[in-house]
Amino acid sequence: MHMHVTIGRMRTTVEMKTEHRSALLALAARRGEKGFSGVLAEAIEEYLRGNKERSQRLKDFLSLEGSLSAEDADNLREVTTALRGSWR
Repeated sequence: MHMHVTIGRMRTTVEMKTEHRSALLALAARRGEKGFSGVLAEAIEEYLRGNKERSQRLKDFLSLEGSLSAEDADNLREVTTALRGSWR
């Protein structure tokens, strides 16, 4: 389904499933809004913020490479394997 959405001053076409459109309209109605542009704008901002945070976490994670000695890494691997083996 093609929908025309106006966010701020920009108008664009968005393809979405009928059930997504229905859910967005229902959410907007519960918030007292006539259309779902506000809900969609909020969702996009949240997604972009989350994407930025995920990118930063990945960068932080990758910066840890080599911070454990080979012996410490082996010990951690053994302990982790043992713990996972005890999970149900």
